[in-house]
Amino acid sequence: MRSPHVLLLVLLGLLVACTPSRRGGSSGSSGDDDDSAAADDDDDDDVVGQEIAVVMETDYGVVGFDLYPDAAPVTVDNFLDYVDIGFYDGGDGLGPTLFHRVLDGFVAQGGGYTVDGVLKETLGPIVNEASSSGLSNTAGTIAMARTDDPNSATSQFYVNLVDNLFLDPGQGTEAGYAVFGQVSYGWDVMQQIGAAPANSNGLPNSPIRILWMARE
Repeated sequence: MRSPHVLLLVLLGLLVACTPSRRGGSSGSSGDDDDSAAADDDDDDDVVGQEIAVVMETDYGVVGFDLYPDAAPVTVDNFLDYVDIGFYDGGDGLGPTLFHRVLDGFVAQGGGYTVDGVLKETLGPIVNEASSSGLSNTAGTIAMARTDDPNSATSQFYVNLVDNLFLDPGQGTEAGYAVFGQVSYGWDVMQQIGAAPANSNGLPNSPIRILWMARE
């Protein structure tokens, strides 16, 4: 039987994302990468102080998210950048992304690979707001996947299917994983995605695509 420490490393490893990056000319590495991409204070699309809702249509149905810009402004702004350019649903002309790791009783992770297994080029990495946000990896929350570098998140996200408090700062890792929103409806859809038949790496046997994603 695996020790708790080894099991923790295995679970954390499943949240790693690898992605070519192109924000600010830096090269990143995964549904998450390396430094920060703070929102432009002069941007008319600045979301700090507003309530932001996003809807996602998948092969399994529709899921809504409420995002928390007051708690995690950089993370929310980054996620909305990908939503607005059609990165997740293929509106960018490069194909929709899918849920490439689904682990019932843990998380459903997506937002990096196409159906053909191509890892899409991302914007640059952002700063990890896990410690400053005060948000926890409880069931139904959406958070950013990253590499071992705490400041490495780019496009890949995951939805907690159960309470995964060991992903919070000071638990499984010192930096933790940044939560930035919550499922507002379609929780049954997320549970079905999490329970989808998959191989030993969590890759679903049949693609679960993000068909459409937009601000509500």
